Amino acid sequence: MKRRQFITLLGGAAAWPLAARAQQPKRMRRIGVLMSGAIEADQPASVAAFVQTLERLGWAEGRNVRIDIRWARGDHAQARTYAEELIALGSDVIMATAQVALEALLQTTRDVPIVFNTIADPVGAGYVDTLARPGGNATGFIMFDYSLAGKWLQLLKQIAPNVTRAAVLRDPSFAAGVGQFAVIQSVAPSIGMEVSAINLRDPAEIERAIARFAGSPNGGLIVTTSALSFLNRDLIIALAARHKLPAIYYRRYFATLGGLISYGVDVLQQFRGAADYVDRILRGKKPAELPVQAPTKYELVINLKAAKLLGLTVADSLLAIADEVIE
Repeated sequence: MKRRQFITLLGGAAAWPLAARAQQPKRMRRIGVLMSGAIEADQPASVAAFVQTLERLGWAEGRNVRIDIRWARGDHAQARTYAEELIALGSDVIMATAQVALEALLQTTRDVPIVFNTIADPVGAGYVDTLARPGGNATGFIMFDYSLAGKWLQLLKQIAPNVTRAAVLRDPSFAAGVGQFAVIQSVAPSIGMEVSAINLRDPAEIERAIARFAGSPNGGLIVTTSALSFLNRDLIIALAARHKLPAIYYRRYFATLGGLISYGVDVLQQFRGAADYVDRILRGKKPAELPVQAPTKYELVINLKAAKLLGLTVADSLLAIADEVIE
C-alpha cells in the first residue's frame, strides 16, 4: 500500500459502515498509535486494519475519536519523542507496535493505558508481570511462543533438504533473540543440523559474517525476530540470494520482498485484536484486567521465484500447507 493510498484510507474512515457495540460517549476520545517502523512494508495495511476494526466497533475518525499516528523508523530517541508527544496530546489510550515503541512509552508513562502487539516476550522483558495478569498500564498481543523458533529450522530443512548448517541471525541484546536461538539449538540435533549465531549489529558486519558462513557448503539462514532484522531486511534478502543460501524469515513481508520462505504470526490479526482491546479500554476496562494473548494463527508463505533462483524444487506436500505461494 502506497503512502498516498494509506492517507486516503484513513481520511475516508468516516464513510465506512458502522456496527456500534453500544451507545457512544459524547465527548471526542483520542487514540495514539506509535509504530516502531516506517510507512513501508506491510505496516500501512496493518494500521488500516486497526482503524477499520475500530470503525466496526463504533469509533469513527472525526466523529467520536481522533487517531494520532507516529512512525519511529526504528529510532529509539525518535520513539521517545513521539511517546511524549502522544501523551501530551491527551491520548486516552495508545497502541504500540513492537519493542521500540513499547519501551519508549513505558519509559514515559505508567498511567496512560497501552495496548501492544507483535511483542516477542513481554514477561521476560519486564513489560508485564504475567500473561494472565499484566499488572500495570500495558497489555496486548505477543507474536509467538518460543516453540515457533524450532519450527523455522524444520521448515528450512523441508524446503532445502541438503542444508546441514544454519546460521541464525539474531539481536544478542534482545531477550527474545537469545531465547529463539536457544530453542533452535535444542531442536537442531534431532534433525541433523548444525547451528551457529550471527549477531545483528551493523550492515557491514552482517555482510562479512554471512560471506564467511557461505564459504562452506550446505548452509542456510534463519532470520529471527528483531527490529534490526527489519531494518536490514533488504540487505539480508540480497545477501541470501547472492550467496545462494536458502533462508527462512519470521514475517510475511520478507517473502513478498524476495525471500524464500516465511512462517510467522498473522500480523493483521494482531492489529485487529489491538483495536478490540482499545475499544474495551475506551469503554472502561483497565489494561490489568485484560490478559496478554498469544497468537491463534500463523501463516506460511513460499516464494517460488526465489526457490527457482536457488535451484530448489519445493515439495508438493509443503506447497499444500502454504497460506500463500508467490509465483
